[in-house]
Amino acid sequence: MHESSTASSPPWPRRVIAAVLNPAHARRTTGPVLDPARWGRGHTRLIILGLLVATAAGVVEAVRHASDQVGGSETVRAVLAAALGMGLIGLALTLRGTTVPGFLVGLLYVTAGMLSWTYTGATTWALLGVEGLLFAIWTFPWVRDLVGLPRLGTAWLGLAYWFLGVIGAGLVLRPGLAMERVAYAGLFTLGALAIVTATRRSGQDLSIGVASAFLVALAALFLVGSGNALDNVHTVPANAWGRHMEHRFWGGPGLLYHPNSIAVAAVIVAIRIGADGTFERWQRYAALGMVTVILLLVNSRTGLLYLAAAAVVHALLIWYGRRGSASPDEYGRRSFPTARAAWGAALLPIVLAVLIAVGSGGTGFLGAQRYNDGTDDVTSGRRATWVQVWKDFTTDNTAQKIFGDTSNARATVHRPSSGGAPPVGGLTTDNAAVGALRRGGILGVIAFLFGLGLMLWHAIRGVRLPGRGRYRPSAWFTMAAVGSVPTIVSADWLLGGTGGTLWIYLLAGEAYLLHSAARQRRRDAGATVSGRPVAVSPSLAPD
Repeated sequence: MHESSTASSPPWPRRVIAAVLNPAHARRTTGPVLDPARWGRGHTRLIILGLLVATAAGVVEAVRHASDQVGGSETVRAVLAAALGMGLIGLALTLRGTTVPGFLVGLLYVTAGMLSWTYTGATTWALLGVEGLLFAIWTFPWVRDLVGLPRLGTAWLGLAYWFLGVIGAGLVLRPGLAMERVAYAGLFTLGALAIVTATRRSGQDLSIGVASAFLVALAALFLVGSGNALDNVHTVPANAWGRHMEHRFWGGPGLLYHPNSIAVAAVIVAIRIGADGTFERWQRYAALGMVTVILLLVNSRTGLLYLAAAAVVHALLIWYGRRGSASPDEYGRRSFPTARAAWGAALLPIVLAVLIAVGSGGTGFLGAQRYNDGTDDVTSGRRATWVQVWKDFTTDNTAQKIFGDTSNARATVHRPSSGGAPPVGGLTTDNAAVGALRRGGILGVIAFLFGLGLMLWHAIRGVRLPGRGRYRPSAWFTMAAVGSVPTIVSADWLLGGTGGTLWIYLLAGEAYLLHSAARQRRRDAGATVSGRPVAVSPSLAPD
C-alpha cells in the first residue's frame, strides 16, 4: 500500500511548481504548517531554530561592540529583536487558511515595496517583471475575469487613474510616456486579475495568505535589523528620506522599508487576525501585541490613525451586534453573551491605540514636525506638496486637467523645498484624493470617489442576493475598509502602485466577498430548481 501511494504521488518539485503556477491548487489546502491548537515536533524545532537565530544575532552585536561599554545591552536588544522576528514567522506558520496564491501575492507586493526603499529601480523592476509574468500565467486568457473588475471598488481605486493617464499622455503627444503608463497599467491590472482569478479557481480567501506574507516580511525586517530595532537610533536610508528619521525603525542594512509602510502592514495583520473569531484566542492577542510593539518602534501617526479608526469600527460592530442589528455573526450575542465581555472586547483595541499614542510621545508625537526645516508644518511637508499639485493643476492644459499630470510616468511632484534648500522631486502626494487628481485629473477624482463609495458599500452593506436579503461582509473587511478612510488625508495607500499592500489586501477581501455571494446565489438557485427548502446562510441578513 505504501509503495503504491508513493508511486502515485508526483515528486515534490512537481508539486511545488503546480502550487506556484496553478492557483486552483489552493483548493486542496491541508491546513497550517504548525497546528495552532496542539503542540508538536514542528513547534519544538521552530523554538530551537529561533533560539539559535537569536543567539547568532546577539553574538554579532557582541562582536561589533566588543570595545564599547554598551556591548552587553546591545547584545540583549539584538537577541530580543531577533526572537521577535522568529516569533512573527511562527505566528505566520500557524494561520489556518493560508494559501500559496495569497502568500505569493502578498509577498511579491510587500517585497517590491521594501526593494524600492533599499535598492535602485533596476532591482525593483526585476521583481516586478517576475510578478507580472507569474500573474500573466495565472490569469491567462485574461478576458473572463477582466470583465468583472469594474464590480470591485478597489479596482477603480488602484487602476482607473493609470488608464486615464495613458489617454492624457496620448492627447499631449507623448507616446513614450504613454507606453510607460501602459506598462504600469498592465502590471497592476494583472495583479488585480491574479486576485480575482485565484479566488475564483481556488474558492479560498486569499487575504489570510496576504497577511501571512506581511508577517514574514516584518520578521525579515526585525531579523536584518536586530542590531538596531530596539535602539534609540536606527539605520535609515542615506538620502533625504532618512534625514532626521533616525528615531524610527526602518529595518537593517540591505533591507529597509518606510516606517509608515511597516505600520500599515502591521495594522493589516492585526485586523485580519484579531477580528476573526476562527483564529485561536492566543493568535488574536499575539496580533494585537505585535501591532502595539511595531507602532511604538516605527513612530507612525498615519499607522496609529488607521489602527484607531479600525478599533472604533470594531467597537461599533460589537454594539450593533449586541443590539441585534444586522452585523457579522462573529459580533452578535453568541460571541459576546454578556455586556462585560462585549465591553472588554470593544475597549481593548481602543485602549491599545491610546497607549501607543502616549508611549510614542503623546501630544508631542501627534504634533511633531518631522524634518526640522524651520517651519511649523506638522504634515511633514505634505501641505507644500498639495499646494504645488494645485498650482500645477491650475496651469495645466485642458487634457491634463481632465486626465491628469503628464510630467512623468508616475505623476510625482517637484516642488521648492523649505528654508532655501534645493528643490525636491519625485514626491508622492501622501493624500489619496490629491493623488487621484494628480494622476488622473478630474476624471481620476470621479473614479476615486466612485471606487471608494463602491468599496465602502460592499464593506458595510455587503452584496444583494435576489429575494434573499444580503450577503454580509466579514467583520475584518468592514474594519479594514472603513478604517482606511481617515488615512486618505495623509497616505496614498488606497491608490495601490508598487508595494501597494493595503490596496491588494482590500482587493482580496472584496473579491472574496463577491465570489462568496455569487456562490451563494448558485446554491440558492439550485435548491429552488430542485424543490428543496433553501437554508439561510449564516452570512445572510434581511434587509
